[in-house]
Amino acid sequence: MSVVARRIRATPERGASDAWQVIVDLIAPHDGEARSELLGIEGIASSIISTESPKDAPMVVRGKGPRVRIYCLYDDEAISGDDANESALAQCPTEGDWVMSLPANADDVAWVKDALAKKSKRVTVRDKDEAFDDGEDQSKQANTTEAAINMEAFLRP
Repeated sequence: MSVVARRIRATPERGASDAWQVIVDLIAPHDGEARSELLGIEGIASSIISTESPKDAPMVVRGKGPRVRIYCLYDDEAISGDDANESALAQCPTEGDWVMSLPANADDVAWVKDALAKKSKRVTVRDKDEAFDDGEDQSKQANTTEAAINMEAFLRP
C-alpha cells in the first residue's frame, strides 16, 4: 500500500473553513456525491481544524489509489508555507468506494461522532492519539517479513 501526504496551510494564513475547502478541492475535485458529502460536514471539519488536531495526526482518506494523509500547518509554518504541499493528487481518492477518518481531541470525539453520523456514511472520527484503523486484514500484515541486517557479517573484513 502506498501513501501520499499533503500539508495544508491553516490558521492564521486561512481560516478553518477555507482550509477545509482546500482539502475538499484536493480529495474530491469534481462535482458528485463525495464532494457534496464532504461539503455537508464543513462545520464539523472546520471545528476539528480549528482545534489543531490535524497538526500531528493526519486526516486519512482510503479509497482509489494510494492512501492520502492530510496534515494542517499552523502559526508560522502556515504563514511561511515552506512545508506546505497543496498540489493535486494523481488519482481522485473519493471515486468509487472510500472512507475518511478525522482526528479529534479525546474530549471532542463523542460529539463529533454523533454529528458525523447524521451527515455522513463515509467520514468517521478517531482520537488523534490513536492510529487509523484501515480495516486491512491484520493477518496479512503479520505474515510480512522484515529485512534484517546481520551486523556481525556486515562488519566482517
